[in-house]
Amino acid sequence: MKVIRLYMNNRLRNFNYIIGCEKTGQAIALDPLDGEAVLSAAKAEGWQIKLIINTHEHHDHIEGNPAVQAATGAPIWASEHAIGKIPNVARGLIANEVFELGSMVFKVLPTPGHTPVHVCLLTVSEKNPILFSGDTLFNACAGNCFNGGNVDQMYETFKAVLKPLPDETILYPGHDYMKTNLDFSLAWEPNNEDTTYWQRSVESLQPNDMPYMTLGQERLYNPFLRLESPSLIAKLEASGESVTSSRAVFTALRSRRDKW
Repeated sequence: MKVIRLYMNNRLRNFNYIIGCEKTGQAIALDPLDGEAVLSAAKAEGWQIKLIINTHEHHDHIEGNPAVQAATGAPIWASEHAIGKIPNVARGLIANEVFELGSMVFKVLPTPGHTPVHVCLLTVSEKNPILFSGDTLFNACAGNCFNGGNVDQMYETFKAVLKPLPDETILYPGHDYMKTNLDFSLAWEPNNEDTTYWQRSVESLQPNDMPYMTLGQERLYNPFLRLESPSLIAKLEASGESVTSSRAVFTALRSRRDKW
């Protein structure tokens, strides 16, 4: 497997991904926004796009579907609950189903929160699992719940779906928000040396050069994965928050990040 990450250079700072099987030349266009850019990148690799997969229905994750489909004939797959919300979905993906393309094997993770229909893809054919997290998990943050989302569902997704994933899982998020998210993280855990280290490490990097982090690394500085951190809880309480549970910590952090 080889993954091509394309930065869209837009206001929303999207990443598009092309996931290719190096043995067969078959590929997946994941959340295409700029269809022409995706097609050009696939052509440069000598790949044939066989599937278009959308993690969710927001416009910046589906706008490239028509161009890619017109050029390749690839069907569109998304959550079974996204049928009717995303045009021309040919197959509704079922929670926890496993599918293959070439030598690549993926598991569909149900991850509601950002939207009710959101799914993530997890590779199960690689030595180190790869999580294509869409708008559920970002570097140093959780996705927002502005447009039809639900923070309680997002918390449950983090608790039941993301928490069990192994530390060596590599994160491929749907947007580049790492610098801003690290600033936010440091505001709530100002003595976190890992956050400080990564803030300094990425401050001069362009989006195309952002590092690929593991969940183990994220768990050292991402506040939404550190809900039991005493210093984080103390900082929230000092700000006037009542945080008597992990859910309350998560909700308080998401509310604060919404206004950041």
